[in-house]
Amino acid sequence: MKWQGGRRGGNIEDRRGMSGGQKLTLGGIGGVIVLIVGLMMGGDPSQILSQMQQGSSSSAAPESYESSPEEDRLLSFADVVLVSTNDVWTGLFKAEGQTYPEPKMVIYREGTQTGGCGYGQSQFGPFYCPGDRAIYLDLGFNKELSEKYGAKGEFALAYVIAHEVGHHLQHVFGVLEKTNAMRGKVSEREYNKISVMTELQADFYAGVWAHHVKNYSNIELTYEDIVDGMRAAAAVGDDHLQEQAYGHSSPESFTHGTSEQRAYWFKKGYDTGDIRAGDTFSDPSLQ
Repeated sequence: MKWQGGRRGGNIEDRRGMSGGQKLTLGGIGGVIVLIVGLMMGGDPSQILSQMQQGSSSSAAPESYESSPEEDRLLSFADVVLVSTNDVWTGLFKAEGQTYPEPKMVIYREGTQTGGCGYGQSQFGPFYCPGDRAIYLDLGFNKELSEKYGAKGEFALAYVIAHEVGHHLQHVFGVLEKTNAMRGKVSEREYNKISVMTELQADFYAGVWAHHVKNYSNIELTYEDIVDGMRAAAAVGDDHLQEQAYGHSSPESFTHGTSEQRAYWFKKGYDTGDIRAGDTFSDPSLQ
């Protein structure tokens, strides 16, 4: 993946030198998204809920913090990737006579307060908060991708960022609000299916970005990068994560989709480049 020299300035808010309060809340769709991401990363549901519901508040305060050369490189990389997603989606929206509302990205360490999704923690993995239209990323996750999940190559992190941008698109389109409104109205098993469809659509949007990136930015991708993206998608499949953690998987509890499904929908987005081809909610195989 050739990204050095790519355009920067993608609405990055760097909080690595801040220590936020720990007021944990679980409200609205934002809390649901954070919880789902935590589950995707293999977290214990009861522990995650406890952490999100407990704690005390304090104001953020600056700390002395020195970034390492590796973090500086990752920050530049995340910035370039976010700008490229903005360029792609701005171009695609413009072609339809619409304006794309760009999200921001918050870079933090360990934990930070969000704008409507409670207290985000790095153990949840990267997540999107619709309350402030922001993607939250601890740069240390890049090491986890490689060492814990076996998703190697620079494009693995690019895929993750593009996936979270996919959730931003769902927020813009009103999809997240509709899916969250179903919570409590259907059984847990049925809601898990809705969650899977939501996550697979975000994977699809990541693939659409990869398809168009060459036309809207100077990032250059090879087919090996796309394969890395498929591997990254597969690495965070529910079946793979559960088998890693427990030695078996329970399909009825899946919230993100299997490794095969995640790789398939990312690849479908890349192959078609057509945002209209990503209606996971109408796909018979996911019902």
